[in-house]
Amino acid sequence: MHASAIRQAFLDYFARNAHVVRPSSSLVPGDDPTLLFTNAGMVQFKKIFLGMEDPPDGNRRATTSQKCVRAGGKHNDLEQVGHTARHHTFFEMLGNFSFGDYFKRDAIRFGWEFVTDVLKIPAEHLRVTVYHEDDEARQLWKEVTGIPETRIYGLGAKDNFWQMADTGPCGPCSEIYVDLAHLARDWAFPKDAHGEWTRTDLTDYSLDAFVEGAEAGRFLEIWNLVFMQFDRQADGTMVPLPKPSVDTGAGLERIAAVLSGVTNNYHTALFLPLIERVEKVVGITYPYRPGQGVGTASGPDGREIDPASFRVIADHARAVAFLLADGVFPSNEGRGYVLRRILRRAVRHAWLLGRREPTLVHVVDKVIDMMHDVYPELKVRRKHIIETTKAEEERFLATIGGGLERFESLAPTGSTQGSTSIRGTISGDDAFRLYDTFGFPIDLTELMARERGYLVDIAGFEQSLQAQRLQSQEERRSKKIAVVADDLGDVSQWEHASGDAAHGRFVGYDVTTIETDVAAVRHLADGRLAVMLRESPFYAESGGQVSDRGTIEGAGWRVTVDDVKKIDGRVTAIGTLEGEFHFGAATARVPGSRRRDTERNHTATHLLHAALRKVLGDHVHQAGSVVEPDRLRFDFTHHGPIKPEQLEEIERWVNHAIWESVPVTITEKKYADAVAGGAMALFGEKYGDVVRVVEVPGFSVELCGGTHVKNTGHIAALRIVQEQGVAAGVRRIVALTGPKAFEALRDKERALEGIAEKLKVNVHAAGIDAISKRLDALLGEKKSLEKKLEEALKGSGGGSVVQGIVSAAESVNGARVAIAMTDAEDVDALKTLGDAVREAMPDGVAVLGALTDGKGTLLVVVGDALRAKNVNAGALVKDIAALAGGRGGGKPHMAQAGLGDEEALKVALAGAREIVAKSL
Repeated sequence: MHASAIRQAFLDYFARNAHVVRPSSSLVPGDDPTLLFTNAGMVQFKKIFLGMEDPPDGNRRATTSQKCVRAGGKHNDLEQVGHTARHHTFFEMLGNFSFGDYFKRDAIRFGWEFVTDVLKIPAEHLRVTVYHEDDEARQLWKEVTGIPETRIYGLGAKDNFWQMADTGPCGPCSEIYVDLAHLARDWAFPKDAHGEWTRTDLTDYSLDAFVEGAEAGRFLEIWNLVFMQFDRQADGTMVPLPKPSVDTGAGLERIAAVLSGVTNNYHTALFLPLIERVEKVVGITYPYRPGQGVGTASGPDGREIDPASFRVIADHARAVAFLLADGVFPSNEGRGYVLRRILRRAVRHAWLLGRREPTLVHVVDKVIDMMHDVYPELKVRRKHIIETTKAEEERFLATIGGGLERFESLAPTGSTQGSTSIRGTISGDDAFRLYDTFGFPIDLTELMARERGYLVDIAGFEQSLQAQRLQSQEERRSKKIAVVADDLGDVSQWEHASGDAAHGRFVGYDVTTIETDVAAVRHLADGRLAVMLRESPFYAESGGQVSDRGTIEGAGWRVTVDDVKKIDGRVTAIGTLEGEFHFGAATARVPGSRRRDTERNHTATHLLHAALRKVLGDHVHQAGSVVEPDRLRFDFTHHGPIKPEQLEEIERWVNHAIWESVPVTITEKKYADAVAGGAMALFGEKYGDVVRVVEVPGFSVELCGGTHVKNTGHIAALRIVQEQGVAAGVRRIVALTGPKAFEALRDKERALEGIAEKLKVNVHAAGIDAISKRLDALLGEKKSLEKKLEEALKGSGGGSVVQGIVSAAESVNGARVAIAMTDAEDVDALKTLGDAVREAMPDGVAVLGALTDGKGTLLVVVGDALRAKNVNAGALVKDIAALAGGRGGGKPHMAQAGLGDEEALKVALAGAREIVAKSL
């Protein structure tokens, strides 16, 4: 049975048993900051299991096929991937869940029926484990399934007891194992140092034989039942839950291997087509023979190849495709850093296979082909996935060669055969330089070091990394005043108004000025005060929108607000105190013009996002934004500069939406309903059950908590003033709206008027086109003068500059060599002179110098007769410029270099003859 059939059969079976089929959640946990990635099926139901939410639509049974990644944090299997039969970065977890509905009896029945009746795995080849104190589960297994007592094993808490944390929901586990010795065609008993594995008796049902067989890979777990029946207290007491629940996990890849009759997940239809794609790209055959396992592989040069590299690339292609589809973008932090590590580990393994060009992108393309029917987001974001993967590969390939050279000097190869001794340690500073300069993730450096018998000073690396982070933080802090939440402490320790109740409620969607009361304050350093009002008009920075500024005034005191934070969800304004503070009534005010400008830019950001997707494609996703009163800045995923005509189309699209004067509607909906209705949820943002939907009908729908205009016409206009790349695959647009857009246009008009004045053009009378006409005329005159100059320089009169240089040339090794300082006014004039000298001296080399604004320029030209003898101007100018600490380059017939000043130019010209002579 193919994996796709297994997946569908699982969902269909549980749907027939009154379970609601839920879609896989994103690999980015929507509401769990403790997790890097979704790593189990129960993650999307965590709040339900904790009793914080009710099941959607009241359904207390659910089933899913969940996308999972384990490659960072606690569940980090990255190092094992490719070297074992079952470790993966990306995998699918089949699950069925009961939220206080059925419990152990039905969970056991469902699992057994599916495995034996649907999958048709013979019952006699199954074993079961229970928590050694869970007598109820042991008895139910015998009652419900008829499995003999001899094939039920009681294990300890380490293996068969689950808990979410030190306190809270927990309970015993029960697992189904299959016996691969009976089911796998390629099963072979492992050999130890003394020959065959001692446990060859397939009828030995003892606990010791089971444990040893599981460790040796004979028994494979395919089904895990978690019975959540207790609430562990802080003192360790186990309180029974009023409504016990069930969480089931079954690995699709493992089940596929069992049904394929193999012991290795990589030898199933989930991975073999990907490995075949690797074979095609690298031109090496993966040495797998069905029923026989994996042999050895050789590269084109005859050197032995580690087959694990094929498996690494196949596995990592799946993780990369799905992470990119779910909005994770390669970076140097958090989830993006894990993705970059996965990508670069794959590049390194392709490098080990002899590949020096992008490889993973071809395998990622195959992943999309294979899995887009089940996960349509792969197809929707195909362009983005492919382009980002290729760009990341190219980026690392540009530095991996230099990094490997550096690594060679740090950990030179040498024979380690027969020795377990450590040959040396790579220092933390060196490991950090490999990371910072060449892009080597630290775990890649560790892996390569281990292969050569070296250690890596991880503590030293972390110190260097932390030092860099602290330096960056200090640089940011030096640029603006900022108060972090930790500086504000626990609100319970603040000064509170007597009889204080609820406070810190944001009312700024509706008003910018409000009469209210001060609820609590905290005095900070340098005469600053943190103020929590009962109701606050101040917006705290979130979703890219910056915090409001303004004032809070009471009787005899005033706070100029320059920062706003949320403390425990409550708005707190921070600023400089004037006068003596005391509790009582206060007026809080956000300047109306500032808020209106911010609202213009925020709504315009939504329109810009929609326009980018409209013009460039659905691969565009927000990668960051800043919404300020003066401007908006929008970062988005896209490879390569935007063409001028596209940028103009984007700007026109946004302005069309503005000039249509469309009312902006803001509603609150359930998250699922909002997304189902077409609202765009931004990757990486955390959303609650009820979300705020900001819609510009016909143009844009997004989930957003920011402030917005009531009508698009209030934006007035949008003007894009900058578009540039900020990272691999990430572009940035800076735009202005409203009064700022008008000011930008006036600035350009003033600049044009200034140019017109210098050109003596009256734009008010003749129009702006007159500037272009005048410039065309001047450029024509310039071209004519340059031609006359060139002809003069090529003249044969005895007094010509060219003739003077040529006549001064001396014979060196059968060629003419001229070295001269010239009066050329600029680089173009020097090049024109050089061309003339080259034509007049086809069997010669000329080294010419000129001073322009105090800076030296060196030009080397080589005649055609010498070029035929491989005399190269580019090589000569590099060597000559190096005499004075300069750098240069160019073409074989003409090359130039910049030198600091006249003295440097003299040094270079003085040594030029010797260098030229060596090349002749």
